[in-house]
Amino acid sequence: MNKPLGWLRRNFVVIAGLGTLAYLILPNVVVTVFSFNNPAGRFNYAWQEFSLDAWKDPCGVADLCGSLSLSLQIAFWATIGATVLGTAIAFALVRYRFRARGAVNSLIFLPMAMPEIVMAASLLALFLNMGIQLGFWTILIAHVMFCLSFVVAAVKARVLSMDPRLEEAARDLYAGPVQTFLRVTLPIAAPGIAAGALLSFALSFDDFIITNFNSGNTVTFPMFVWGSAQRGTPVQINVIGTAMFVIAVLVVLAGQWVGNRRKKAQPK
Repeated sequence: MNKPLGWLRRNFVVIAGLGTLAYLILPNVVVTVFSFNNPAGRFNYAWQEFSLDAWKDPCGVADLCGSLSLSLQIAFWATIGATVLGTAIAFALVRYRFRARGAVNSLIFLPMAMPEIVMAASLLALFLNMGIQLGFWTILIAHVMFCLSFVVAAVKARVLSMDPRLEEAARDLYAGPVQTFLRVTLPIAAPGIAAGALLSFALSFDDFIITNFNSGNTVTFPMFVWGSAQRGTPVQINVIGTAMFVIAVLVVLAGQWVGNRRKKAQPK
């Protein structure tokens, strides 16, 4: 009687982890399966028959690839902007002492704690009061703003864990400030910067609430999916979702592979 209970206690963490992983992956599996479906009507909610038609023509639905291209552009530029600004802010908060440093340190994380609808309404009011026309640029500004805090959090954690003796050794070997930053500081901080950049890209590409408030007549991919769901979700949306999921998994696996190679290459 005690053997099954003992086995369960020993493996509870593993079982819970696998259960959580299955819970997270299940929606992606459903999307992947239904990307090969040939629905009988407008709605792709019931399996009919296997088909590759949607994969052969992923842009077969009007405006789908246009909205996807727009989302990718916004996500790319938002990632660049948030990564550059967030990295600079993270270094400033960790390395320098200045007035209102504590206030800045607290306020920079406000977008992470604030409900998205509050930020969306606030940004909309700001743009309208300033007379700025809603569209691509207002979406980009909004995305940079809410991605910024995530980059700061990732980079700041990495910078705090850095050993200052490495930079001191570089300066002792007559390396200038620029050389020290490019050859020592930046490579060490690179994993945190990359993590913040990837998180920013995913958050920007996926965002709906803030985008919906500040987009005007501009339609991004999440907004296209929401609008299509009112009339019937086309199979091509599942194709795009499956492709994005596969790309994300490959990026993570590539990062793990590079990290493992670096660990093996380090002298023991």
